[in-house]
Amino acid sequence: MNKSEFQSRTNVSRETLEKLEIYVNLLNKWQKAINLVSRSTLSDAWLRHILDSYQVLDHVTAKEGIWIDLGSGAGFPALVVAIVSDFDVHVVESDQRKCLFMREVSRETSSPITVHNSRIEAVSPFPADVISARALASLDRLLEYSVPFATEKTEFLFLKGQDVDAELTNASKCWKMDAIKYQSVSSSEGSILKLTNVRHSG
Repeated sequence: MNKSEFQSRTNVSRETLEKLEIYVNLLNKWQKAINLVSRSTLSDAWLRHILDSYQVLDHVTAKEGIWIDLGSGAGFPALVVAIVSDFDVHVVESDQRKCLFMREVSRETSSPITVHNSRIEAVSPFPADVISARALASLDRLLEYSVPFATEKTEFLFLKGQDVDAELTNASKCWKMDAIKYQSVSSSEGSILKLTNVRHSG
């Protein structure tokens, strides 16, 4: 997938497309110095990273509010959300170099984000409307990380791989939740897991 194919699929504005292109260019530039994403995915960044991130917005009820992305790494899906939506995006990432990269993308694309350069457990909790994570941890661990930031109305959006069903089964031993699994549009093995009404079952 290239820039034009992404645009025709999503119908984003020209201005938004230009910002996303800046992001892809910075990703390629910085990847030479630090390991931001798997090298094998760089040549197909529009599909593997941009569209992969963009699709989460199709499954969010809210259109604005506080969005927290945990273990953001190179900023997926957080920075794509910041570029294309009206959410107040917070990223939590312990790697300082990756935080520098995300700040650079934010600045170059004029897409404000709040960067928490910290371990997730060390961030003072604040209420979020949406909590996301991509390729960070197993579902039960993600819920442990997320719940301090959650309210009764928080939506959880986790990009998961082929083990999602096993993770759901395991997590349900300790957690109650309403779960919907959506097929990823960027990977035949991937899915978007949307959770609501998450609470401890103990």
